Amino acid sequence: MVALHPEEDSTTRPERDGATPAIWRAMLAIDQRVVGLAGKLRVTGGVPRALRDRPLLMAANHIGVFDAFVLMAACRRIGIAPRFLLAGGLLDAPVIGPALKASGHLRVDRGSASAVDQFGAAVTAMRTTRAPIIVYPEGRISHDPGLWPERGKTGAARLALAAGVPVVPISQWGAHEAVYWGTERVDGPADLVPLLRSGFTSPLRRPTFRVHFGTPVDLSAYSGGKPGDGVKAHGAIMRAITEGLVPLRRNEPDLPHFHDPTRPTDTRSPWRPSPQA
Repeated sequence: MVALHPEEDSTTRPERDGATPAIWRAMLAIDQRVVGLAGKLRVTGGVPRALRDRPLLMAANHIGVFDAFVLMAACRRIGIAPRFLLAGGLLDAPVIGPALKASGHLRVDRGSASAVDQFGAAVTAMRTTRAPIIVYPEGRISHDPGLWPERGKTGAARLALAAGVPVVPISQWGAHEAVYWGTERVDGPADLVPLLRSGFTSPLRRPTFRVHFGTPVDLSAYSGGKPGDGVKAHGAIMRAITEGLVPLRRNEPDLPHFHDPTRPTDTRSPWRPSPQA
């Protein structure tokens, strides 16, 4: 069982130490207002003070196209300004792309010839940056009917092991109610059209966005570079995310109460806790 320690409702702004670009601070401030209009944000847990000024990887479950905005607002609430590991299409998009590049986000082009080089660059960046990096180990919004985390990929775990950085699991629930799923990937402005057409699901209801920052995952047993360490570390991270998710959706242990007719439900989560648990 995960003990939830609520944070104060007031926002703690990220320190202006020069490490956070002004454009990213502005985007985080605007984002928090947007999230506040869309629903009610509830944040529990936190990032230990000792981990805030050193390289850190934060791994979150992926439940909807709006959940990145919720994560940004939750991080600002506890006083950190994270960066994301983003698909290259977003960084190449007009207008938003240059702003994201100037904000210091990391690039990944899955399946490209440069992916190996980008992994090495990400490892180097992880070792030197003072900003936490947020990744989605699942790689996409969950297709599990219950919205439990998908099996995911080992990239985040391998990145953490290679860089030797701590991993903080983030569990979230409620962001899937803000807007419909709309599309599988968001690589540029054209992919946002289905999302914008769906609009907020209802102007008369404001869902509660719950975000929990868990205890750093102990990956010390997998730091020796032995075969299979990446898979085992990935499993430890995903189980930690799922453990933190259980109390956030206590009243929805099976299927979400909110039904999104556009979201595929063609996979089954291997991390879903058993009914007995």
